[in-house]
Amino acid sequence: MEMKKRINMELRNRAPEEVTELVLDNCLCVNGEIEGLNDTFKELEFLSMANVELSSLAQLPSLNKLRKLELSDNIISGGLEVLAEKCPNLTYLNLSGNKIKDLSTVEALQNLKNLKSLDLFNCEITNLEDYRESIFELLQQITYLDGFDQEDNEAPDSEEEDDEDGDEDDGDEEEDEAGPPEGYEEEEEDDDEEEDEDEAGSELGEGEEEVGLSYLMKEEIQDEEDDDDYVEEGEEEEEEEEEGLRGEKRKRDAEDDGEEEDD
Repeated sequence: MEMKKRINMELRNRAPEEVTELVLDNCLCVNGEIEGLNDTFKELEFLSMANVELSSLAQLPSLNKLRKLELSDNIISGGLEVLAEKCPNLTYLNLSGNKIKDLSTVEALQNLKNLKSLDLFNCEITNLEDYRESIFELLQQITYLDGFDQEDNEAPDSEEEDDEDGDEDDGDEEEDEAGPPEGYEEEEEDDDEEEDEDEAGSELGEGEEEVGLSYLMKEEIQDEEDDDDYVEEGEEEEEEEEEGLRGEKRKRDAEDDGEEEDD
């Protein structure tokens, strides 16, 4: 597929000024030139044209917001001065697998003041003696060459860098949207639990008082009933004694009457 058709396909019904990333890998460059890419892609931040048989950057449009440019596995041998003119804010440039042979070709990248990472892996220039030392001396603005800094520390992945930036932004948002300190809700819950316990305790106390009062009243009633029973029993015994006495008296009176008749 030719580069122009590939660009139209990648747009997916979007306007060029809405696109921030564009991947055109493995398509075909006619005559080794860039086609279908123009100044309307003004918001583009990431552009990848790997393995497209690109030999010239002369038709590269002005992309002031472009930060990352992938040009690996092409046949570029020079003309890198166009990059500083058209993409002045580049921070990452991958030229691995191209036809770059000498330091003079790379010298044109000195004008990319924001460039931090450069990849020349699999280019003939890497066969030069003191290659790494020479590149770091020539391009003092870069931090990483072929994925490593001057102390051979590996460069972080571009995705990790983006994540770190995102985390910092998230942290600011979290600070802005910070709510009450930790434990605040827990304290409220503890207070609510204490109030519930107090209410339950007061209800229980009232219940106990009611039970105690009813119990005492029952006891008093029972005592009164017992006293009444005791009084009734005492009265019955007294009545029986009185009846017994009256019977004995009548018996004696009868005996006395009998003796008088015998006389």
